[in-house]
Formats: sequence, structure tokens, C-alpha cells
Amino acid sequence: MSTIMRAFGVALVSAAVVLGAPVVHADPAVSAGSIDWKPCASDATAECGTLRLPIDHAAPAGPKFDLAVARRKATDPAKRVGVLLVNPGGPGSSGVDFVVRLNNYFSADVQSRFDIIGWDPRGVASSQPVRCSFDDWSKRPSQYPATQAEFDTLVKYNRDMREDCRKRSGPIADHADTGATAQDMDAIRRALGERKINYYGLSYGTLMGQQYAERYGDKIRSMVIDSNMDHSIGTRAFAATSAQTAESSFTEWAKWCERTASCALHGRDVTRFWDDLLAKADRGEVREEGSPITARDIISLASGAFYGPYFGEFAEWLSQLDTGKPTRRMAFREQEEIKLPWQAVFCADYSLPVRTFAEYKSLVAIENAVAPHMRGGVIGHESITGCVGSPEKINNPQHPLTITNAPKILMANALYDPATSYLWAANAHRQAKDSTLLLTYEGWGHGVYHHGECVGKAIDGYLATLAAPPARCAGVPETGQVRSDHDRGVRPQRPGFGSVRDHGRS
Repeated sequence: MSTIMRAFGVALVSAAVVLGAPVVHADPAVSAGSIDWKPCASDATAECGTLRLPIDHAAPAGPKFDLAVARRKATDPAKRVGVLLVNPGGPGSSGVDFVVRLNNYFSADVQSRFDIIGWDPRGVASSQPVRCSFDDWSKRPSQYPATQAEFDTLVKYNRDMREDCRKRSGPIADHADTGATAQDMDAIRRALGERKINYYGLSYGTLMGQQYAERYGDKIRSMVIDSNMDHSIGTRAFAATSAQTAESSFTEWAKWCERTASCALHGRDVTRFWDDLLAKADRGEVREEGSPITARDIISLASGAFYGPYFGEFAEWLSQLDTGKPTRRMAFREQEEIKLPWQAVFCADYSLPVRTFAEYKSLVAIENAVAPHMRGGVIGHESITGCVGSPEKINNPQHPLTITNAPKILMANALYDPATSYLWAANAHRQAKDSTLLLTYEGWGHGVYHHGECVGKAIDGYLATLAAPPARCAGVPETGQVRSDHDRGVRPQRPGFGSVRDHGRS
């Protein structure tokens, strides 16, 4: 049985255990509010404002917070279709920054037709951010406990951090789940006076889109969700499918090196080279800028390199690292390891309990069996361990994707995505088959909108005219050419699901 099928088999079994009836919501009446638009401080060509909203939508008369919003108006008012809400994922990425800074992310045609609206989700950036002690965060223990004592330390740390964040942040820390964010999205729609919205969500932003569609399907004109989450699976399925997608990305990189003359490792047994390098790192024999680099460091950097993908740069870096040549840490790592809202959001969206050290060891065995070269992977594993010790009863529990009154929603995913497994997209599509279209990009990387003309035109055409996309787009081969913009590419939030590529389209 293939690795993919083994992982998917675990997913199906685990999903059968965790899935219940879809959650039905009844929204209390909340006034639409208004947004006072002004030129953004960092770029006056965009407009910024805030929308006053309740922290707890179930208690609309209770405490409020200001939701930060930004927009760029359609460049051709005569062609204007409506508003396009956008979110770049995370959890923890700023939708305001996305609109203000990446004004050419969308094609000129999309920019001409839509007012592009971004917002900082509740608890993020300028929307009453969840605040935590950075000093405490810097003491974060290993996410790979080897003993009962280390597991107990991790549980205590997560619980202490959660309480610290709650004390520093107030009630927003208990109401930062994506279900609440979906309600905020509709508040934006009403504040703008729009009957329907269009939406583009990337990575964790796909969960926002899915949950908006479940709750407000009749308020959607079009929706593109790019690199999809699956909000129906439990702990073992989440671990197995995350490990599978990490390993498949590694395998594709190794194959690319074998067939590409420009790869710095071309002509070598790439898989053996990799395993030997990790073994050297385990022995403390790999150093960078005078400091030791661990096998887990190398695996984490691989996850970042596979986002773009940046196959050529990564191979060159590994080659230099192996020979001991002076080398600088790749730019994928030059960032905060975690957005502080992460725990408040993800651990309120996914109940992924690991109650004992024995359960943890069993989970690691599954991950390592599925992803031997990536040693179980990084992103999925650390998403689970980041919530160990969190309450199992959460605001926004997993359930099958159930969309009943929406137009056809376009889901897009790469076959070889290091963060959001293609299996997640396929599973979510299967659950809502009558309401979704699945565009499969037969290539590599996280976020497919910029991966070639086929995908770009399909998404643009769907947004503009609701034209049905092709079912598949061929992968665009990685050239291996070192790109000066590689340090601006998709970076992994560790743990988390990444953000957008800093590239424009014409």
C-alpha cells in the first residue's frame, strides 16, 4: 500500500471517530456599524479604518473591540463587480498588511473589477492582538519530548502560556476562533452595504472561507479557497496526513535534483545524502556560522524551502553546509517562530488531544512511519504539540463541511503542498461536493494562484465571470535558478500554515 493511501486510510478511520453532526448557528442581531475610511499611514493609496464589533457575538451588548480593515478600490469603476475580501492565513497573518503592501498580488484584471478588502482577524495585529510574554515564549521547551518528564514540561508550559496570554489580552483570547471570525466577515459585508461578497482565502484563510460559506452561503457571489484546511479530522488523521504531505514534498525535491543538472546535488544519491547529513547533525558535526545546527533545524528549513518551492536554493545551501563552506542561514528562517495569536486561534478551532506520553509516542510512531526522511514532519506535529494540555471542549470543534445555500466555491490545491495536504482539499471537497469545485495543481508549493498561467487564468476567470475552471492544471517545473526574491517567499509559521508569496501578477 502506498504512503499516501496508508495516510489516507488513517485519516478516514480517525475522521469516522471525530465527525459528528455539523454545527448549526443562530446569529444574534448585531448592528452593521460603519467604517470611517482614511488614507493608510504607511501607504496613502490604500484606505484604512476600523469596525467596532462585540468580542462575544453571543453577547452583542458586551465588551467591544476595533477590527482593523483596509481596502483598495477597483481601478476601473466601470468594470466594478463588487468587493473581494481577502485573507492570507496564518493563523496570525495580517490582512491589512496584505492589502496595503502587496497591492499587485492579484492580476490587473482582478484589481480593475473589485474593491479588495483585507482585515486583521480578531486577536491579530491591529485587531486587539492577543498579547503574551515573549520572555516566557523564548523558554519554549522541545516540541519533541523524549521522556515522560519532558512531556509533562510541555503540558505545563502550554497551560501556563495560555493563562499568561489570557491575563494580558482579556476576553479576546477566549473568542479568537475562526467561527467568530466568520461572523466578523459578515459584519464587514453589512458595514460596506454589500448584498454579497467575493472572497479569496489562502492557507488558514481557507478555513475562514469554509466557515463563512457554512453560515452565510447565500451572501456569497464567488469564493476561492487556495491550499485548503480540513476541519473534519481528529488527532491521528491530522498527524498522518501532515506527515504524508511533508514527506511527499521531500520526495519531489529529491526527484527534481536527480533530473535537473543545475541542482547542486545532481548526480548524487540525494536521499542518501540527506539521511547522512541528518546523521552528522545528530552527532553535532554540522555547523553554520560557527554554531551547531541540528537535524530538526535542517528539516524545518526544508519545510520552508518546499513552500515556494525553492528547490535550487535549498540544494545549494545543503551542499555548502555539508562541505563546511561558510554559509548563512537561509532567509526562510529569519522570522518569528510563532505569531502570538496562534494558540488562541488554532487550539480553539482544532481539538487534537494527546492525553498521555504513551499516546504521544504512538502518534510519533505513525508520523515517522509515514515520513521517515522528514522524521514525521514539522508543521503538523508542532500544531498538535502546541495544543497539548489545552481544553478539549473548544469554541469551534471539528465537523464535516456542510454548505447548503452557496454558489459553487472554487477550491485549489497543489498535489505536493508541504503544509496543507492535498488529502485535506480532497476530503473537504468530498464532504461538500455539490457546493465546491476542486482545481488540482499537479505541482509543488503552498499557495497555487501564482503557479503558472493555467491556474492564474482559471482563478481570475472564475472571479470575474464565475466561469468553471479546469479540473487540473499541469505543474510548472522548478527551474533551479536562484531567485533574488527567495527571501520574500512563503515562510512557514512554526507551528502553523504559512502565509502568502510576496509576488505580483500582471
